Amino acid sequence: MSRLPALRRAARREWGPLFTTVRSGLRENGVRALALTLTAVTLTAVIQLIQNQAWGYGPVQDLGAVRAEDPVWLALLRTPLSLFVPALDLPVWGALAQILLVFGIAEVCLGRWRTLAIAYVATLAGTLYARVGIALGPDAFLGLPASDAQVVDTGPSAAVVGLAVYVCHAYRAWFTGALVVVTMVLEVLVKDNLAGREHLASIAAVLVVCAVREWRGRRREGRGQGLREGGSGTRSGAPPMRS
Repeated sequence: MSRLPALRRAARREWGPLFTTVRSGLRENGVRALALTLTAVTLTAVIQLIQNQAWGYGPVQDLGAVRAEDPVWLALLRTPLSLFVPALDLPVWGALAQILLVFGIAEVCLGRWRTLAIAYVATLAGTLYARVGIALGPDAFLGLPASDAQVVDTGPSAAVVGLAVYVCHAYRAWFTGALVVVTMVLEVLVKDNLAGREHLASIAAVLVVCAVREWRGRRREGRGQGLREGGSGTRSGAPPMRS
């Protein structure tokens, strides 16, 4: 029983700021705060229904299925819709639940457009990695077999993983973020396939974005401190230094 207070404090440190932001956002804006998320869930569900029809499989593949063997220009044209094309061999309810939870939290915490931008950065990272990996070949480090060129990209899962890592970084939920990364690494170790490798590529790309964000934040803080010091110098009669 004595461990409960410590666990509560740890949970509060880990998820407190995130929970407060989500609660406040939903309280202030209601369903409008989840407009992108609900659209993504609905679109994914509709595409799943269509691609399971005899008449719908072909059009979905032509418009939203991205493979490494496709020309780059065609893959880029299909990428916007590919984000919402779930894998045929996995239960769609899992994908819908992941989108609802992760996209929903990200949309409330980051805003609609940043959520969409991070989702596409993660998706494109997986897509581009597949091409590089196949070009390297199966014997190279991070290489992929040529047969993976015909495998359809991960769909929404790479975006979900990337968004989860980004939100955890933004709100300093370090344990949760590390858990997501470790889980994806274990996925590749247990079942090494293109989807798992693309998840890791999406995480790597998002971590780069996070590093750039941290660098820019520290640079702004440094400039702000310099301006404050310069301002105090001006008040005492000394002109501020120019860079």
